[in-house]
Amino acid sequence: MYGTALRKTALYVAMGVCLASMAPATALAQNVNGAIAGRANAGDMITVINPETGLTRSVSVGANGSYRLSQLPVGNYTLQVSRDGQAVGQAIDVSVSLGNATTVNLGAEGVVDMAAVQVIGSRVISPVDVSSTESATNITAEEIARMPVDRNVASVALLAPGVAGGSAGFGGISFGGSSVAENAFYINGLNVTDFYNRVGFSEAPFDFYQEFQVKTGGYSVEFGRTTGGVVNALAKSGSNEFHGGGKLVFSPRAWKSSARDSYLDGDRYLTRSRDSTDSARVNLWASGPIVRDRLFFFAMYEGRDISPESTNNGGTSFTRGESDDGFWGATMDWQLNDNNLLSLMAFSNKNRVDNETFAYDFDDNRVGDRLSRSYSENGGDNWALTWTSYLSDNLSMKLMYGNSERDNITASPSDGDCNYVTRASGVPDPGVPLGCTNNATIYDRNDQREQARADFEWAMGDHLLRFGIDRESNTSDLDQVYAGPGGIQYNVYSTTPGAQIPGAGIVPPGYTAYVRARRYSIFGEFESVNEAFYLEDNWSVSDNLVLNLGIRNESFDNRDAEGRTYIEMDDMWAPRLGFSWDVRGDSTTKVFGNIGRYFLPVANVINIKQGGALLDERTYYGFDGWEIRERDGVQYAVPILGTQFGFDNSQGDGSVGDLRAEVDKDMDPVYQDELILGFQQQLNSTWSWGVRGIYRKLNNAIDDMNITATHCGRIASRWVMANPGEDVTVWGDTDCDGVDDGYLTIDTSKAGYWTEADNYEYINGEWEYVGSTPTGQRGWVKPDRTYKALEFQVDRAWDGKWALNASYTLSWNEGNAEGPVNTDTNFGDTGRTENFDDPFVNYRGDGPLANDHRHQIKLRGTYAFNDNWRVGATLDARSGGPITALGVGNPYNWKSYHSYFICVENCTPPENAQDGDTWSTDDRVFEHSPRGGAGRMPWIIDLGLSLAYERTFDAGKLEAKFSVYNVFNRQEPVWVYQELEPGVGDRDEFFGKERFLQSPRYGQLIVSWSF
Repeated sequence: MYGTALRKTALYVAMGVCLASMAPATALAQNVNGAIAGRANAGDMITVINPETGLTRSVSVGANGSYRLSQLPVGNYTLQVSRDGQAVGQAIDVSVSLGNATTVNLGAEGVVDMAAVQVIGSRVISPVDVSSTESATNITAEEIARMPVDRNVASVALLAPGVAGGSAGFGGISFGGSSVAENAFYINGLNVTDFYNRVGFSEAPFDFYQEFQVKTGGYSVEFGRTTGGVVNALAKSGSNEFHGGGKLVFSPRAWKSSARDSYLDGDRYLTRSRDSTDSARVNLWASGPIVRDRLFFFAMYEGRDISPESTNNGGTSFTRGESDDGFWGATMDWQLNDNNLLSLMAFSNKNRVDNETFAYDFDDNRVGDRLSRSYSENGGDNWALTWTSYLSDNLSMKLMYGNSERDNITASPSDGDCNYVTRASGVPDPGVPLGCTNNATIYDRNDQREQARADFEWAMGDHLLRFGIDRESNTSDLDQVYAGPGGIQYNVYSTTPGAQIPGAGIVPPGYTAYVRARRYSIFGEFESVNEAFYLEDNWSVSDNLVLNLGIRNESFDNRDAEGRTYIEMDDMWAPRLGFSWDVRGDSTTKVFGNIGRYFLPVANVINIKQGGALLDERTYYGFDGWEIRERDGVQYAVPILGTQFGFDNSQGDGSVGDLRAEVDKDMDPVYQDELILGFQQQLNSTWSWGVRGIYRKLNNAIDDMNITATHCGRIASRWVMANPGEDVTVWGDTDCDGVDDGYLTIDTSKAGYWTEADNYEYINGEWEYVGSTPTGQRGWVKPDRTYKALEFQVDRAWDGKWALNASYTLSWNEGNAEGPVNTDTNFGDTGRTENFDDPFVNYRGDGPLANDHRHQIKLRGTYAFNDNWRVGATLDARSGGPITALGVGNPYNWKSYHSYFICVENCTPPENAQDGDTWSTDDRVFEHSPRGGAGRMPWIIDLGLSLAYERTFDAGKLEAKFSVYNVFNRQEPVWVYQELEPGVGDRDEFFGKERFLQSPRYGQLIVSWSF
């Protein structure tokens, strides 16, 4: 696949080089650059100069009166019109932003058409990019400095309409109803997305960035491997003038309000009020020329001193952390000449946190003896080298090669001696810490992405062709095992006698709690290779109409620990069609739209758990109380194991099975179709507004399915990565002789899962299993997710006095599958959710999905009192997500997973039974519990305010900003417990109670000096 794509791209390049001189100049902006475009007098010469770097570009106005200067580095330029070698009119200042084209229309005398532009200070900007069909929000570092925006990329993305924060424990951000594991993040064109679980990304400190572009839909075929959104960031760079400075970012724990503890019936079950963090960051930076007009640098170092403190949920242990690793980052830009630019971006965000955990008395606020130590490491080195070349006025090229690294390590000196122990709400508190370690897992993972790409632009008359190829090799090297003797973790849960525990069986008589002893380990090196090529035609059908016709071809290759391909999907064609209509012909009003398809790759975590020797062994015991032990003079508790009643190693028995039998041979990829129609209008020199309608539909899913039946009837349980509700082709027993001998196909919309009722008889005072009654095969419902929204936005550009942006989004996010993670059950293991474990997990499970926030209101703005003082504000308000009362059983089968049914009668064997009495799981009576049927969580409202002061001296500029986030200290729940029925017939008293809350109010002071 890659070789074919490379040959095709080489052919395109050869054609472009041969024919480039036949076409007038025109181009679109690429992902780390911008453009200037417009209309002028045919034959005139348009020249732009960046006074900060000396970069000069010129282009002739075409016979149709249009011009475009492509692939301009982001920054400020002067534009001059010349005719017959003589300047016409006055030079004007123009601002070029990331990924956009600034439209500047010029009259016959080289005078700017002021009705079609915004002039901010003396610079021309373009509020309406009539050449673009994308939905994107651009935010510069200067704009962020005027407002209270927390200093991370996620907070910047949340400023865009339709973007919401994840509400489960694994965090993340959701674009347009997608899950938090479907996005892509870039820095200077380098993909820094976490490919292991796809929830996070590599990040640099805020002061390393110059500008952000948040793409919420309709993006070019240049971008792929996402069914959510794209955050495209640009690092700072140097110029012909030397600049430097320093900045202190100070956020002490004294400026943070106490988090709220959670109580049930007067008893505290979640302790947060003693959690706090001291944070101080100091960064020093410098930039300037190494060789004037040719070679520039930007470099910064940030020292960090961060000290988190927290208690465990019960308030019986207290952990102090310390992190003081520094960050370094740099960019270097070498303008060999006006037609060739070589750029290097590099940074290291390695970080280590050392923790000490102590016994703790919450009531007396007394820290006792040290229980354990642990540490964690994350981050790594990242770099990208980019060559940009203007081969002619009509053909440009960009080549990029880079590497992104992320470490993820957790360990503790007590790992060899101490098992990790937890207890669920409702289990008696032993009064001493649980276990003698605070570290659950010995975990060592290194992720490295090696990336190469080539992008070209070639103009031919009214057509602009853009084409390219890229390849990513993503390697995860993992060694993971549970801490303690035997590598076992003990989890204690409350229950009732006779309850049916998922994957275990019936709780023995007399037990109100049970222990799950889980042994877990996995290791190996696993690789996935993603490749793509694309071709796009931006066709100027007329002066007022642009069509964007694109096609992208993707291929995904996931490999096991031996380097063998076991999931391969290729020839994934992603067509995208867009249009932009300049309604008035003056670049002030446009109607735009696009329709497209987007594919999502398989995360590396699937390679590891499906293609590695995963051991996931769970043994279930009755809970006979706590045993109090002592280590280094400190007491701790471990559970006493009672009667064993269950064992399950179906998720992994420590061996690599025959992957032909565990992976669908003809698996289809996850993809989403999107339709957008929008309108945008510039009202005057500062005001603009727009409206956008969005429809998104997720058409497929890849997840693990428990196949227990074929045409031969019931078979031994096997877990298969496949497309639920579609034909699944796996290696198996084709002639029903008990020997796997070939491929067979199962229509999982109708079959593939064996259903039966379990039968019990009361014998000698105990219920004994006496067999089962087959009830047939069942199939899976197909995954479904739709997102429908209307977005309204109004913008008032900054003019040195004030600025405002406001948006309102009305949306519906519905279906039966959130995506590759599951917020409802707080499950963040991407691609291995419980959604399709058996056919009944999602049966009758349609409704509002976890990221369904029906209403979103966002405001951001700044007002300057004078040259020195200004205030800023941000508001993010969204309606709460749905609450579902999840059950675990179903009326059709004895197996218990999450379901949309609640048992209401005959749920467990009768307590007052006589010898000879019988009971069957078929006797149970269930009621449907619909998705979202238990109401909604409250509105999440977060108001931030800032007060800033700046003053310029002969020696430099002093700036100070004090920000307060969550001003009203709202601590509403963003996620609540949604398991009404932890065991069939049981009821969880914590159902609907709060788990994760908004962060409390906190303050932050930033003081900087620059020259």
